[in-house]
Amino acid sequence: MKKPLIILAGPTAVGKTKASIGLARTVGGEIISADSMQIYKHMDIGSAKIRPEEMEGIPHYLIDELEPSEEFHVVRFQRMAKAAMEKIYAKGHIPIVVGGTGFYIQALLYDIDFEANDGDEKLRKELSAYEKKYGAIALHERLRAVDPESAEMIHENNVKRVIRALEYFEKTGEKISKHNAKEREKTSPYRFAYFVLNDEREHLYERINQRVDQMLRDGLVEEVQALKDKGYKAGDVSMQGLGYKEILAYLNGKVSLSEAVYQIKRDTRHFAKRQITWFKREKDVIWIDKRACDYNEERLLNTMLEHLEGVLCCEGDSLDSQSF
Repeated sequence: MKKPLIILAGPTAVGKTKASIGLARTVGGEIISADSMQIYKHMDIGSAKIRPEEMEGIPHYLIDELEPSEEFHVVRFQRMAKAAMEKIYAKGHIPIVVGGTGFYIQALLYDIDFEANDGDEKLRKELSAYEKKYGAIALHERLRAVDPESAEMIHENNVKRVIRALEYFEKTGEKISKHNAKEREKTSPYRFAYFVLNDEREHLYERINQRVDQMLRDGLVEEVQALKDKGYKAGDVSMQGLGYKEILAYLNGKVSLSEAVYQIKRDTRHFAKRQITWFKREKDVIWIDKRACDYNEERLLNTMLEHLEGVLCCEGDSLDSQSF
């Protein structure tokens, strides 16, 4: 029988952290972060990282595991997440993958094969040099010329993913979007429930604005200054994260603080919109509308549990039977 897996995804600031704790406590789960920034140490405020006291004793994985100087990408996520899942299964618990990086979740859920794109250092350096000479927009246009579907899904500022997509095309002659589409048709090796938590757009955007304001009050500028003092700079993958690159630009005298804050809020709202678009294209997704639950955490949890009875339990069993 396939092993169980729960996914709780959704756009940034929608409330996944709180919902995941309630879910984990109820079903005997442990949480794996599917976030591209929370993996990094010393980057707590800008990544909206869960605080130890908020974990309520629930084990969390892929949080504070890498230094900001290290590269984190989908292949590394897939490898680290699988290792965490084995530890969780060994304890008789259920992995709950929580985050908003849809590509990471997709790669894990359907065990996407990235072997054909395992890296070509020479080509990668050539593409990186092209970006440095002509800019991210020009590099993105190169991708659009050969793989418009990928260009539509990958933001021009995500240079790392643009390079990987171009790299795949150059090496195989196939669009990575076509490869990924074929991989998505694979049957998942897990018995899973894939929840996407969502909210009314304007309410979500207001939460994003409030969260950014709170980050500033919590010391985001000081956090980025400390990273800058440690030698981390704009070219590092970790420092390309939302909130970090804008505040670093402010600290480097390129923009005012008010302009940096404006950019963070604007780009985070745009990011949330792209996340929602991604999840709408995924199959086998169970949408959980916070409005329909009257923004009540207990009702939200019960809605998920109703779906879990049918998806994760064996015939004749219930969640309370702990038959996983």
